Amino acid sequence: SVVIAGGGCAGLAAAWRLRRCGIADFSLLELERDPGGTARSGRSSVCGYPWGAHYIPAPLAEDRALIALLDEMDVLEGADARGNPIVGEQYLCRDPEERVYHQGRWYEGLYLRAGASAEDDRQFEAFRQETRRWAAWRDASGRRAFSIPIAKSSRNGEVTALDQVTMAAWMDARGFTSPRLRWYVEYACRDDYGTLLEDTSAWAGLFYFCSRVGEVSDEAQPLITWPEGNGRLVGHLYESVRDQTRLGVAVTDIRRSTRPGRALEVVAYDVARDVAFGLRCDHVIFAAPRFLAPRVIADYRADPPSHLAAFEYGSWAVANLHLTDRPVQRPNSFPLCWDNVLYDSPSLGYVVATHQTELDRGPTVFSYYYPLCDGDPSAA
Repeated sequence: SVVIAGGGCAGLAAAWRLRRCGIADFSLLELERDPGGTARSGRSSVCGYPWGAHYIPAPLAEDRALIALLDEMDVLEGADARGNPIVGEQYLCRDPEERVYHQGRWYEGLYLRAGASAEDDRQFEAFRQETRRWAAWRDASGRRAFSIPIAKSSRNGEVTALDQVTMAAWMDARGFTSPRLRWYVEYACRDDYGTLLEDTSAWAGLFYFCSRVGEVSDEAQPLITWPEGNGRLVGHLYESVRDQTRLGVAVTDIRRSTRPGRALEVVAYDVARDVAFGLRCDHVIFAAPRFLAPRVIADYRADPPSHLAAFEYGSWAVANLHLTDRPVQRPNSFPLCWDNVLYDSPSLGYVVATHQTELDRGPTVFSYYYPLCDGDPSAA
């Protein structure tokens, strides 16, 4: 009945959703030997480690699909008085959570408070007040300005206008000139989108800070993570649809059928067996990277939609560094954390894969992230 092209998180989630709706007559086709796309993971003799996405914010009550998934994975322990799910303590990122490196020392947290001027602190607090205002904002229908999932975000003109200006211009207009604050906000953009302030819309920049906050007085939602990062989610999704998944298969053509019975035909190539094959189906869910769509979907080859040409992916370098022991801790430096960020560096720093295992000595894996923020991602 259905063919899903692509076995990253989008394709796996689509397959999981079909199964929950009672639809089992589908096939999922994925080019790589392992499912998961940018949320894949690996494993060493020490622990699992991520090859991409490595956490999710604890969901708020409106994120029903994610709540259903996490409940199925036994990650949740009920709900609080507001209806927000309670996450099991063992799945929340444990302390110490994050630190930042500057001029030879590590400092607690992401915002570099050491050496900050009174004006730096004033602007940082003003920025926090502005993001809290947007987190509390509701339209006439009660929708939040920024919500996860994005589909639940408000389409009010005041909100969507933020997508027409850059985060840099938005900060300029409000006098947010502090180099420390601008680094902090740009770090968030690089961390989530692989973009600089000048390349990120104000809507996307504010989404990072506002979508994870429940109420105006609340802090951001805590983070859920595992040693292998979002590879844990991939593993659960894949196990639920393993029998309907074919790995090492490249979808090469999606076209309307000229034969009676089914509406569509999918042509695919099995890499290991060196053989092409076809599937006839009623529906296709295209969950592969968008730049493949005009090459694979027949109708798009003839007349590609403008939004496909306008869409660009960024480029990232990810390295998992396998260490026989931890680096020596310098005196007066904040200790090793889960997230270790480098101030004033083109890289983001590294995540410690063993942090959640509570193995605080001996071998570990550092997952190092470097978003290539050049103007041309292909050249980067």
